[in-house]
Amino acid sequence: MSVTEMTAVVTGSASRRGIGRATAHALAAGGWNIAVLDLDEAAAKDTADEITHRHHVRAVGLACDVTDETAVAMVVDTLTADASPIGALVNNAGITSPTRFLDVDGAEWDRVFDVNVRGAFNITRRIAPGMAERGFGRIVFLSSVSAERGGGVFGGVAYSAAKAAQLGFARALAREIGAQGVTVNSVAPGLIDTDITGGALEGERKAALIAGVPVGRSGRVTDVADLITYLCREESGYITGATYDVNGGSHIH
Repeated sequence: MSVTEMTAVVTGSASRRGIGRATAHALAAGGWNIAVLDLDEAAAKDTADEITHRHHVRAVGLACDVTDETAVAMVVDTLTADASPIGALVNNAGITSPTRFLDVDGAEWDRVFDVNVRGAFNITRRIAPGMAERGFGRIVFLSSVSAERGGGVFGGVAYSAAKAAQLGFARALAREIGAQGVTVNSVAPGLIDTDITGGALEGERKAALIAGVPVGRSGRVTDVADLITYLCREESGYITGATYDVNGGSHIH
């Protein structure tokens, strides 16, 4: 079965300037059918329509709160019944938090972990068994350079800790289900121009961050989306448990 006969699920992929939406488009250009999942149902459907018209693949937009285990189960059941088999999952849904550790409370800590970690668990737990049963799957986590260097871009300790948890999640899962033909990798973007960072990182602060980027610019969503699409190819089956940096050289290790 080729990727043209399978569906790629991208969570949190309806934001117009987001990495998720760019990834959905890039995967569709590679022949995948697409499931756009997002809290905003209208935006998800709009994104799916745009993908269908631009790439001539089947795309569906569905409302989904990844922190709601019941809602996730219903969405995956819908896709399993109505769409082609799910061959790829991009855990893109996430939130950031700039709150300093000395100011953070338990509710804020839980909120960040609920979306970034528990949300990824909820949907991966529903989709991975089918991949393993069919003998093919590609799972990609959207982590962050903040997980590797300890913040310093936008997110605080809660965000960095949650994104680091995703790296451990991905690596352990890669070991567990690799023999079933399922690869699990992570992408760790640096400073990327999106709606999340756009308003918060401007002027002198952005200039200072870019001054520390060897390639001399902030990243584009397509820089990340193209790498994710590469990792989801059939031909990338010997790449698993890896973390790929997309940061223009701002963090080299």
